[in-house]
Amino acid sequence: MKTMAISQFKAHALRIISQIAENHEPMIITKRGKPLARILPYEEARSSPKPGRLADTLVFEEDIVSPLGEDMWEACS
Repeated sequence: MKTMAISQFKAHALRIISQIAENHEPMIITKRGKPLARILPYEEARSSPKPGRLADTLVFEEDIVSPLGEDMWEACS
């Protein structure tokens, strides 16, 4: 990943952003040698969320309010 000083980025921002968009390569902007920001190329979302996609993964219990009873507890035996 390329790095660039913020002063150089500020002077050539439009050209650098165009290069990032063309090359699809992120860049780190530094200030006094320390990372300050990361510029990433824009990417379209790969898949849109679909309602109900997880519907088959849920388990529904009949009665969740009634006590289990002593025969269901391991500590009782």
